[in-house]
Amino acid sequence: MEASAESKSKGKAVSFAASPPRSEAVPLPLAKYKKGLAIGDFVLRLGTIGASMGAAALMGTNEQILPFFTQFLQFHAQWDQFRMFQFFVVANAAAAGYLILSLAFSIVCIVRPLVVAPRLLLVILDSVMMALVTAGASSAAAITYLIHNGSQDANWMEVCSQFTDFCAGASQAVVVSFIAVLSFLCLILVSSLALKRY
Repeated sequence: MEASAESKSKGKAVSFAASPPRSEAVPLPLAKYKKGLAIGDFVLRLGTIGASMGAAALMGTNEQILPFFTQFLQFHAQWDQFRMFQFFVVANAAAAGYLILSLAFSIVCIVRPLVVAPRLLLVILDSVMMALVTAGASSAAAITYLIHNGSQDANWMEVCSQFTDFCAGASQAVVVSFIAVLSFLCLILVSSLALKRY
């Protein structure tokens, strides 16, 4: 009876020791999942850099001159004549500069997908930059609406019937900037998913 009891207990001990612990099996698929999110974050950052730099370049080179009978009488529309357009260019250029610097942190997240601190820092800074670009795009959109339609209450006449190229350039820059805002939102969502523990 005692020998059989000992053999049963030894058998249980051997079978218990042979089973792998669960804590070692979970991180491998989790690391692959987070590494995939980190690669997607890197690619999305490259696209957001293009959108924010494109918006800043489109607005920063936007001007039009209407020549009249003489060279001394010219009407000139330029982006830096509008404070909102100046803020727009600065906001998008600052976002592009930040995104270029953030690529280093994104690479760290690819190499070490389970690390939390760089990802958390990216979420915070992405949120700040998204707010900055949203403010710049919204203010530029308001001025673009005014130069397209005018405002009788503000005694602002529409100018796009004459400055067609200038208005078209401003509109394109605003659209590209809102694409950058959507890209920032996607970056925040991706980083939030990467921070989530399963």
